[in-house]
Order: sequence, then structure tokens, then C-alpha cells
Amino acid sequence: MENTYYNPADLAKFGNITEWQADMGNKFFAYYAEVFKEGALTEREKSLIALAVAHAVQCPYCIDAYTTDSLQKGADEAQMMEAVHVAAAIKGGSALVHGVQMMNKAKGLSM
Repeated sequence: MENTYYNPADLAKFGNITEWQADMGNKFFAYYAEVFKEGALTEREKSLIALAVAHAVQCPYCIDAYTTDSLQKGADEAQMMEAVHVAAAIKGGSALVHGVQMMNKAKGLSM
């Protein structure tokens, strides 16, 4: 096994977070389950959103989980990669738009 800070086996232990704080852990999992139920968005669409967000926040556990979940819910590889590109575009755009703050600050200092 590759030596890494993130242990793939830990993903299966996610449910164990209730051990040290059962009340809040159970509330989180109830909310989590409710969020991912079919609603205005399909479960597949929600899984693709989660996959994109997982890449934006760079969570290897989430990438692992929502790659599997997206495939199980009928997403194909092209849809999954497109979701990743959406995340990359939003993350890149977010960094760039904050450049306006830098420009405002620089202009203010140079006046």
C-alpha cells in the first residue's frame, strides 16, 4: 500500500464519528441522508454535485465515495469528468475574481 496521510480504509470508518459524540453525529447523518434523497434534483444529479464539490474541497475520501456513488447511480465517465471541470472552473474563477480585491488595494495604495 502506498504511504499516504489519507488511509483509504478510514473511509469505511466514517460512521464511527458518532462514538465520541453520538447526538451530533446522529443528527449529521440524519441530515446527510435527507440531503441526498431524491427531491428537486435526482440522486444521480446530487451525486455528481457532490463529486464536483469533493474535487473543489480536495477531499480524497469524498472523491472516492462519490466516484463510486456516481457510477452506481448511472453517471458515466464523461458526466463525471464534466462535473470535475465545472468544479475547476468555479475554483479558478473564484481565485481570479478575488484579484479584484488585490487590484482595489493596489490602486488605493498607489494614490
